[in-house]
Amino acid sequence: MKFIQSLEELHSHYGTPDDTALRKVASKITPEYRAWISRSRFCVLSTVGPKGTDATPRGDDGPVMQELDERTLAMPDWRGNNRLDALRNIVRDPRASLLFMVAGSKNVVRVNGQARVSVDAHLRARFERNGLRPRSVVVLKIEEVYFQCGRALVRSELWTAGDQSEGLPTAGQFLAAVTDGAIGGAAYDGEWDERAKKTLW
Repeated sequence: MKFIQSLEELHSHYGTPDDTALRKVASKITPEYRAWISRSRFCVLSTVGPKGTDATPRGDDGPVMQELDERTLAMPDWRGNNRLDALRNIVRDPRASLLFMVAGSKNVVRVNGQARVSVDAHLRARFERNGLRPRSVVVLKIEEVYFQCGRALVRSELWTAGDQSEGLPTAGQFLAAVTDGAIGGAAYDGEWDERAKKTLW
């Protein structure tokens, strides 16, 4: 296989981006980006750590993030598996990116910036629901915000192709395979839905 070895070779192969691609970037949340992000219930948080990069899905039943000001976003860290991959990375290296999606929209919005993990009681209280608060809140200082071209979602028919999950391995099957059957399997899958309902927040 032939691989590109330099930035000069890469740029020569692709050429230069058009003016639109360069001028769409904002350094803060504009009214248009505010409207879009406030409708997003799902995003992917990407971080950088000593072993490489990490990307983790984040979701909520309302806006996945709150705007603290036009240059700052906050996202609650609701219950998960306690691996803390993204949070450990942020503590070591604040560089982070968010990729926001809204079901049905061909656009994707990207935010790049510097993140920190806060356990401030007043900030955590902003996200309280049914007496529960997140253990921490990821606070992102915005450096760039811009929309992504919709071609990837059009090509993939992400919102229109229907359910594509039939026949895929389950979480229990993944676990059983990598642990030689020590954990996982049908019992894990059978209990997961009820367990998740009790531990979403």
